[in-house]
Amino acid sequence: MGQLKRWLLAQAGQHRRNLNLVLYGAATCFAGLGLVYFSEHHLSPSLEQELTALAGLLLTATGVIVAALGYVALSILRIFKFIDDDNA
Repeated sequence: MGQLKRWLLAQAGQHRRNLNLVLYGAATCFAGLGLVYFSEHHLSPSLEQELTALAGLLLTATGVIVAALGYVALSILRIFKFIDDDNA
């Protein structure tokens, strides 16, 4: 358990990396949403449209997961670092 705690505290101290995770995740999410929108409005109903929408959905889901991980690292892990009293 001590090794996990050290790793979490190390992740909490990497603010720039965590913010980049949020930004890259949001960009990936919006790119996926754009791909879904493009497939819905600019492609005729076909297998190509469905595969394009599926790729957009996968991009969106990946972006949401990455952004959520970055957000958790920015907020919850930071709080965890502040209430950790082993260093006090």
